[in-house]
Amino acid sequence: MGTLVMLHGLTGTGEMVRPLGEALCPEGWDLLLPEGPHVHPKRGRGWWIRDAPPEEPLDSATLSQVDESLASLIPQIPSGPLIVGGFSQGSALAQELLATDFSKEIYGVIVIGGKSARPMDLRLSLANVTPKRLISMHGESDHIVPMWQADQTVEVFEEAGWDVTVLRHQKGHMVNLSQQQELVDWIQITAEIANNG
Repeated sequence: MGTLVMLHGLTGTGEMVRPLGEALCPEGWDLLLPEGPHVHPKRGRGWWIRDAPPEEPLDSATLSQVDESLASLIPQIPSGPLIVGGFSQGSALAQELLATDFSKEIYGVIVIGGKSARPMDLRLSLANVTPKRLISMHGESDHIVPMWQADQTVEVFEEAGWDVTVLRHQKGHMVNLSQQQELVDWIQITAEIANNG
């Protein structure tokens, strides 16, 4: 049927995001939980690792790590209908896939507590992609990825004509489980669109 690709955040692993992925995965779909290629010195892995504050734009050295991560991710992803997303850094990498040949197979993008790694490049990529569906979940008290970065991502997709769903909550940098059913419902509708597409 299709594949749900869920990408962990910084200091995470595929196994750490598995419970969420299994809760969200549509019936009949496969679940793929890739891991970032960069080992974090304290715990888990990352899609990029740097010392700068998270809200600062990514510099060229960090973007090179993003490119390495994308290169490691691409061979793991199967063809066929895809819903891609993740938490924090993972959601940024999911958006990067829209600049690849997988863009035609991506029916939905899930951004939880995340931002875009390269907003300007993303705008250019989306100009060449048929608009699909995006959902953005973000906390008003997120001090790691500020709300303005979440709103920037939403704006980029809305300007490109995507069907955007926005979930906001009062908590911090986390998956808000009280809104999980809304995520499940959104993914179910997106999977049905993909299966009929």
